[in-house]
Amino acid sequence: MISSVPGPSSDGAPLKRSAAEELARTLRAVADPTRLQLLSVILDSEDGRATVQQLTEALKLRQPTVTHHVRILVEDGLLTREPQGKYVWLSLEPSRRAAIEDLLR
Repeated sequence: MISSVPGPSSDGAPLKRSAAEELARTLRAVADPTRLQLLSVILDSEDGRATVQQLTEALKLRQPTVTHHVRILVEDGLLTREPQGKYVWLSLEPSRRAAIEDLLR
């Protein structure tokens, strides 16, 4: 599962509403082809991180488009931002890395 949201309980109880809403938000975030490509580029990068400029160049997209999609991924907790000097590095949230790898592999 993409999120750390628990699935149905072992006693057959349905997914709680709050868990279902969180999972649906995550699924919406990764249901976009561009966002899947962004995650893939970061995952496949040499050091597991990238800047918006690197993502823009890799996917041949405009900077505002990449920034829009990155914002959604950051808001959902799939990506983290790490300012370093004049750059902001984007990387996969460590607690969600395995789930993202499973999704993209």
